[in-house]
Amino acid sequence: MGVLLHVQDFFPPPSHSRRPAPLPPLLVLHGLFGSGKNWATLARAWAGQRRVLTVDARNHGQSPWTAALTYPEMAADIVTTMDHYDIEICDLLGHSMGGKTAMVLALTVPERIRRLVVMDMAPVAYRHDHQRLLAAMAALPLETLHRRREAEAALAAQVGESFLAAFLAQNLVFENGIFRWQINIRAIQQSLPDLLGFPALAGQVAPHPALFLGAGRADYLRPEDCPAVVARFSAATLTWLATAGHWLHAQYPQTVIRLVEDFCTARERGETA
Repeated sequence: MGVLLHVQDFFPPPSHSRRPAPLPPLLVLHGLFGSGKNWATLARAWAGQRRVLTVDARNHGQSPWTAALTYPEMAADIVTTMDHYDIEICDLLGHSMGGKTAMVLALTVPERIRRLVVMDMAPVAYRHDHQRLLAAMAALPLETLHRRREAEAALAAQVGESFLAAFLAQNLVFENGIFRWQINIRAIQQSLPDLLGFPALAGQVAPHPALFLGAGRADYLRPEDCPAVVARFSAATLTWLATAGHWLHAQYPQTVIRLVEDFCTARERGETA
């Protein structure tokens, strides 16, 4: 039994309910250090055609904190959350860490997924080390900060990138005159080996139509990962955005919106994905 996760629910306009054969809900799973609110702009665009739910993973956003943070457990959280919202089957999109959660769910509970979108992630183990980022977040003197800009500046001095510092600082909330982290830094630190790896799941193959979107200027989904993707996802299509970095949805939102819409509606138009 998984954890019930916090979601933000986006519904299509009332006129959409009169259209035939509506698409199933789209669930959107964010990456490490993110939250569902990072996807609000894209979710509103997709909600023109269907219900969209952006999900906060455990230990992120407004979802519960737990000591454990593994992909089978996070996949179970999605099933629990789908059951709570009476969603029998969905299209599932995951970015980075959320992409691995989505892949594990598609491999272990395939009957709950219609179509799968994985953004800049492969079913392989990675050597990326996020300890530097976690250490910078843990060392931030929250009691001395009064504005988010101060937090961003302090983080930028440690991580060296203003965009990354601003992204991490989105996990800060100001309550009772002091900032606190909305992300469970300790649990993530302890769970990094699991988060960087991928469960064995020997012999399991997902038959769903699957779109894998890679970022040409990142090293998460690489051309050499194609055999590992196709071995697990037999109906996978792999596409790269050549000039995109790892957060390709933030860099090229309109392109991602269109690619996902086209992929999810291809069968309804009599095309193949």
